[in-house]
Amino acid sequence: MRTQNSATSRTTIAVTAAGSPRAEIVGTVSPTGSAGASEARVGSATEARAAADPRTRGTLLAGLGVVSFSLTFPSTVWGLESFGPWSLVAVRSTLAALIAGAFLLAGRVPLPERRHWAGLAVVACGVVIGFPLLTTLALQTSTTSHAAVVVGLLPLTTATVAAARTGRRPSRTFWIAAVSGAVVVLGFTLQQSGGSFSTGDLYLFGALLVCAAGYTEGGRLAALMPGWQVIGWALVLCLPLMVVASAVTLSIEPVHLNAHGVIGLVWVAAGSTFFGLYVWYRGMAAIGIPKASQLQLAQPLLTLFWSVFLLGESLPLAAPVAAVAVLVCIAVTQRAKS
Repeated sequence: MRTQNSATSRTTIAVTAAGSPRAEIVGTVSPTGSAGASEARVGSATEARAAADPRTRGTLLAGLGVVSFSLTFPSTVWGLESFGPWSLVAVRSTLAALIAGAFLLAGRVPLPERRHWAGLAVVACGVVIGFPLLTTLALQTSTTSHAAVVVGLLPLTTATVAAARTGRRPSRTFWIAAVSGAVVVLGFTLQQSGGSFSTGDLYLFGALLVCAAGYTEGGRLAALMPGWQVIGWALVLCLPLMVVASAVTLSIEPVHLNAHGVIGLVWVAAGSTFFGLYVWYRGMAAIGIPKASQLQLAQPLLTLFWSVFLLGESLPLAAPVAAVAVLVCIAVTQRAKS
């Protein structure tokens, strides 16, 4: 058996990092191993930086998504200055579908399998039509800050619907936090509405349910295809209906174009409905759902800020207090073990 001098032997050191290609560093190892260890450290540091770049980029993309979503309600209020609620939603969805279709064509994305179309229809009904329509109707009578607090319950609603849909049994801590968040929102709405639920509140509660169903089904489909394609195909699925709806509603509801109305329409169509969901899904794929969800905790507070800065609303003290309480409840549910 041939032996080799350890001082001159060639040793292959494989250094890997999660999510990065396998790299091999070949070097001469001294009796103390210092040369090989040095090369290994250099390779490891290089790969660590390479692995960190996608996570940093993913965080930025998800953060852009949260900012985009937080502007939805103020933009809707601006859009209502020029359009009626039904025409605003129809035109918004039509424009977003055309943008999504252009991206899908440019990427030569194949049609989804037939078995996925039913799920895409649920996403379309919940996220593309139901949530925008119900929140737009609500914002005719509710303030943006009020709607932001109520819809801040969406992550809890989505988690509850997802648990029922998948048959999972979350922990007792999860349910305590979820119920606590619901109680906070119900108490806030009753206090702000004089002891009874307003029509706007009922629209907002309905929006929570249909959007949670759409998010849940979208999450299931996102495990089978890229998330941005899920919302893209859901928008395209609605295009024929929304084109007809746009023509009908624009002929019935008066249109008074102004700068706010046009900016609001463009943002809810291109910014919130397509761009926001696009960067959100891309970012979430890079950093994972838990970390992305932590970023989304800032969304209600950002909306409260925009309601003051862009719309000049005066915030009641109960609004930020209730928003923070709901965020705490959401954070507890995310950390609770299923």
